[in-house]
Amino acid sequence: MTTHAGSCHCGKIAFDLEGDFASAIVCNCSYCRRTGNVLAFTSPENFTLKTPQKDASTYLFNKQVITHYHCANCGVSTHGSGVGPDGKRSIAVN
Repeated sequence: MTTHAGSCHCGKIAFDLEGDFASAIVCNCSYCRRTGNVLAFTSPENFTLKTPQKDASTYLFNKQVITHYHCANCGVSTHGSGVGPDGKRSIAVN
């Protein structure tokens, strides 16, 4: 399994993601359409936030079931979390 490193533009939000990803989706929700998110999905066990959670701002909308995280400093959308239709927690990484 490959470890991928990711971050926002300024580096205040950084994470590692384990997995082999052959594809990602272009989400068509109102938030992702405006931010241009391209998402790869994984389980929480394969995602490690390397910076303090307090540095990530959150945004909820509509049914408020997906937490969208972005950097409070540079504004870059980094990841989101929620529960899928199957009841399992999921992380979406931009």
